[in-house]
Amino acid sequence: MNLYDISVEDTNNKEIKLDKYQGKVLLIVNTATKCGFTKQYDGLQKLYEKYRDQGFEILDFPCNQFLMQAPGSNQKLAEFCSINFGTTFQTFAKINVNGKNEHPLYHYLKNSNPSNIKSHLESSPLSGKIKWNFTKFLIDREGNTVGRYDSSVTPESLDETLSHVLNSK
Repeated sequence: MNLYDISVEDTNNKEIKLDKYQGKVLLIVNTATKCGFTKQYDGLQKLYEKYRDQGFEILDFPCNQFLMQAPGSNQKLAEFCSINFGTTFQTFAKINVNGKNEHPLYHYLKNSNPSNIKSHLESSPLSGKIKWNFTKFLIDREGNTVGRYDSSVTPESLDETLSHVLNSK
């Protein structure tokens, strides 16, 4: 199985196969609207605006597993982000990132082998439990996981690494 074999649901519970994003650089983030890191939506949107025309996508997966910090319906969460942070990247349906109901996407991400691109900002191993909201996975154009960044790593600090991955052939 590879990343592009996995399906997720959008905020209307419509199935979306990730092969839709083949050939793009992805930043996959588990998010929450009531978290101390919620302000990272600003930085995520700025990265998206800067790089989307170069084949960059952010995939936003709300997760309510950490102190119930993503309350409300899928539509309300997406609406909150759009109204309060001006987000224009794709928000998906809530998922679990750990435990017995862990979504296959996060099982794949946590168990994928990193490619040879290494970031000096990598602050946690690629495998292992997601510790909190706003853990970020950087995926290259071939679907390889090239970095995992914990909540304390801001989107702005990923700019140089993202530029490198976007320009790698």
